[in-house]
Amino acid sequence: MTCKSTKVAPSVDFDHSCSDSVEYLTLNFGPFETVHRWRRLPPCDEFVGARRSKHTVVAYRDAIYVFGGDNGKNMLNDLLRFDVKDCSWCRAFTTGTPPAPRYHHSAVVYGSSMFVFGGYTGDIYSNSNLKNKNDLFEYKFATGQWTEWKVDGSLPVARSAHGATVYSDKLWIFAGYDGNARLNDMWTISLQDREHACWEEIDQSGEIPPSCCNFPVAVCRDKMFVFSGQSGAKITNNLFQFEFKGHMWTRIPTEHLLRGSPPPPQRRYGHTMVAFDRHLYVFGGAADNTLPNELHCYDVDSQTWEVIQPSLDSEVLNVTEWGNSDRKEQHNSYRSTNMPSGRLFHAAAVIQDAMYIFGGTVDNNVRSGEMYRFQINYTLSHLHDLFNSLLFCSQREERVLGHIAIVTARCQWLRKKILQARDRQRQDSSEESDEGATGGPRDIPGGSRPSSTQPLLEVSIREAEAQPFEVLMQFLYTDKIQYPRRGHVQDVLLIMDVYKLALSFKLSRLEQLCVQYIEASVDLQNVLSVCENANKLQLDQLKEHCLNFVVKESHFNQVIMTKEFEHLSTPLIVEIVRRKQQPPPRLYSDLPVDIGTSLVQDMKAYLEGGGLEFCDIILLLDGHPRPAHKAILAARSSYFEAMFRSFMPEDGQVNISIGEMVPSKQAFESMLRYIYYGDVNMPPEDSLYLFAAPYYYGFSNNRLQAYCKQNLEMNVTVENVLQILEAADKTQALDMKKHCLHIIVHQFIKVSKLPNLRSLSQLLLLDIIESLATHISDKQCAEMGSDI
Repeated sequence: MTCKSTKVAPSVDFDHSCSDSVEYLTLNFGPFETVHRWRRLPPCDEFVGARRSKHTVVAYRDAIYVFGGDNGKNMLNDLLRFDVKDCSWCRAFTTGTPPAPRYHHSAVVYGSSMFVFGGYTGDIYSNSNLKNKNDLFEYKFATGQWTEWKVDGSLPVARSAHGATVYSDKLWIFAGYDGNARLNDMWTISLQDREHACWEEIDQSGEIPPSCCNFPVAVCRDKMFVFSGQSGAKITNNLFQFEFKGHMWTRIPTEHLLRGSPPPPQRRYGHTMVAFDRHLYVFGGAADNTLPNELHCYDVDSQTWEVIQPSLDSEVLNVTEWGNSDRKEQHNSYRSTNMPSGRLFHAAAVIQDAMYIFGGTVDNNVRSGEMYRFQINYTLSHLHDLFNSLLFCSQREERVLGHIAIVTARCQWLRKKILQARDRQRQDSSEESDEGATGGPRDIPGGSRPSSTQPLLEVSIREAEAQPFEVLMQFLYTDKIQYPRRGHVQDVLLIMDVYKLALSFKLSRLEQLCVQYIEASVDLQNVLSVCENANKLQLDQLKEHCLNFVVKESHFNQVIMTKEFEHLSTPLIVEIVRRKQQPPPRLYSDLPVDIGTSLVQDMKAYLEGGGLEFCDIILLLDGHPRPAHKAILAARSSYFEAMFRSFMPEDGQVNISIGEMVPSKQAFESMLRYIYYGDVNMPPEDSLYLFAAPYYYGFSNNRLQAYCKQNLEMNVTVENVLQILEAADKTQALDMKKHCLHIIVHQFIKVSKLPNLRSLSQLLLLDIIESLATHISDKQCAEMGSDI
């Protein structure tokens, strides 16, 4: 572990007026950037290329390529290259005839080439020869050669402001603007064989997005996603997904989101959307006459939105060094932001684990030449996903293995069932042990067995059918349910059964998820089936929703003319007729809705003592025992998983260290919080202990390590410098130790009054004295002696 300070303190005598804050420290720990950090990179110089908007960017290897756009006066067709390693700009090498100057075109990468399609071209300065295009150009990165593809047969309508992506060796073009109207057609062309390539129009089905333009597309989980855009009077903030195999569109509902959960972004156009792992990141655009700069993230698996909070060091870029109090005032006057301002018609691309945003139109219709980098989260596998492979179920004759620790942390009703089953198992084991003592078949007491050979605990759940119970267990492990096809009767009825279980098991969060999904799924085709099932299951809230749906003026005649209405039970028909004639008064409640507890909240409570009686492993820190749960440790750490599979200690106790170093008790508790519920908030001194923990314990991602780096960089202060000095000395982080001694010397009057100074080891006190002797004069030493 090494560290270096990029802002070296001035080599001046000891200054009593020095600020409480210390100089900013950059730790050279490795390639890990601070998670969710925005960084402003060098802008494109005018002599390289003009500021622009309505351009495209693509990522190829370690470079961003910018093509076309407009600078406010002219359309462009230059090709710029930004090297992400060197952070340098240049004009890309080109030969051949490039596409005509244009904007609102599309650009994608396939193999070692960039393909540019369509766009708007002409002379915008003189307002002449303006037209949309449907031409296709290839740029080969290796040779710099531009080539136009001449394609026989039918062609897509010439267009601009469309969406484009590559999937399964094909270029896919969707929607856009043809000069007279917005479109929503789709075309595709194979990019494998130029000689035999031809355009093919796709026959789309499902909930096709409305005709639109100025929207982004992104491919994630083998599906294409379209979010918002300009659709005239129909502009919405809907998210649509397209399945390439069946050419089926689906509108992704947001009605299932829990109350209090982040809503989708505002409707907008001119924004960007990129895919990384299972997430879509949406930035910028014009949203109802505003230019927001929040970054929105959509989780494709859980179908939830969130607003990404940027890291603290995204907010302010330090331009000058810290120094004396006069210099500090000067420093504050040069504060500037690392975060991009709101903008539209910019472009974005992903390289490795970072998103790059370039250009766009900012306030007052000004074109930008700025480049920004955003570090995407290292948490490629969330706490939720790591538990997703663990299921627990015992329903009649069907059995699925599970883990007591997870289930008892999440559901009190099942916890009681498990405790009852465990008491019965212990009683049976005790009786068999007594038989063994008198010559019976069992000669090993159950309580003396190693935990790895303990028989599985069988819990009978007579209150549930297998399929809805498995959905409920999925929720317990992941805090979400995979929503089935929206509107299909059988799927809605399944979630109704899950809702019935959620009520019985008192799972408020699951109740809300089920209700909001069902209410959003009720339509003219399924409302009577849902209503009858709600009546049968005595789900009054859902029944009420269905009855109100049926008697709506726009629904009633269509519903009562269906065959399903003829076969409806008589009491329900009577209830519908009466409600139509005399609707009941609406009741409004000001009581807050109970949304229950989340997975993170439950695991936090479990670690803090709620799961003590279910502990099945003892972690020893310097001889001190800390009960824990094998299932949780193994789910989060490959080190523990391998141990519990093959090298489980017979006494069920594991000594804790990080390599050869034993962490402090406080740092160990911080590590447990990270393991149990993903918490990374900790004192800086803990970060020094835990920086190497992901390597040693085999955590699934670098989130903890990235946080430790950021925490140490930003939070070394006079108040905690002695604790960090001790941790640095113990972990042999020599550069960090040197940095702490530097701070102590320059802030010694204040450090000398800290109570922790008197508890330092003799060797550390000698190190401080030696540093003081090196850095201060005899006169200052005498002055300090009189002050102390």
